[in-house]
Amino acid sequence: MKISVVVPAYNEEENLPEVAARIKENLTGRYERELIFVDDGSRDDTGRVLREMREQDEEIHYVLLSRNFGHQSALRAGLDYASGDCIISLDADLQHPPRLIPELLGHWLAGFDIVYTQRRDDEKLPWLKRRTSAAFYKLMNTLSSVNFEPGTADYRLIDRRVADVVRASPDVELFLRGFIHWVGFRQKRVEYTPEPRFRGTTKYTLGKMVQLALSGITSFSVRPLHFATLAGAIVSVLAFAYALYALYVTFFTTRAVVGWSSVLVSVLFIGGIQLLVLGIMGEYLGRLFMQSKQRPPYLVRETDDGLPRPPAPL
Repeated sequence: MKISVVVPAYNEEENLPEVAARIKENLTGRYERELIFVDDGSRDDTGRVLREMREQDEEIHYVLLSRNFGHQSALRAGLDYASGDCIISLDADLQHPPRLIPELLGHWLAGFDIVYTQRRDDEKLPWLKRRTSAAFYKLMNTLSSVNFEPGTADYRLIDRRVADVVRASPDVELFLRGFIHWVGFRQKRVEYTPEPRFRGTTKYTLGKMVQLALSGITSFSVRPLHFATLAGAIVSVLAFAYALYALYVTFFTTRAVVGWSSVLVSVLFIGGIQLLVLGIMGEYLGRLFMQSKQRPPYLVRETDDGLPRPPAPL
């Protein structure tokens, strides 16, 4: 039985040896192991560190991407190259504790196809981080047809069958968190308390979180388009009612429609709704445009000699 562990990394040179050591410490037994580190176009010495780690340990493999394609694409690259009977993915900052690996494997051996983790609220986290995370999941659940449990991320175990489904997906910009929930299969949740970051600083900026949220919403739901339609209908009804009121005042009363304030407010309000609707439509059209190009989700610059090329998508 072979276990693959996939670790995306971006500018994490200081953490990599410790990550590998802790994973191997918690992944013991009669398993065949492989650790696949994916360098997502790092600007530090992550690539050099991975080469040195490979020279010292044949169970460690690396995939160097040609540039920074983003966390989801790096994770997908690792899944493509992984050959294990199950694949465990976790981040390189050690906030995803490797000590959970035996528990994840235990649930998988008990028959679950997907074992995902859910972060417990930690009061030690900065207030802004907790608020933005809560807002992210609330927005996702409001606008998406897939239910996202707060605190779930990309620390999970998936069976080989699930990994094959992911590899077969034609999506160019695949949002794995939503896709894993969408595929179904037997799923099990494991709660954990995140560890402090081992070294370095977080690479997930507010801008990246917003981009991730937009990707998740537009990938799994057309509800924003429904809201846009509803908003357009409401504004149309209000505008029609206001027009009737203006005609009534003009022809049946001695009062005239005076001032520019009401006109200006109406024009700005309707214009804002129109821009919002166009923006929502533009997000979906942009995804269709990128999907139509069928560009690969990532490009590989280098791998180690012991890592075979992944098979063609199913």
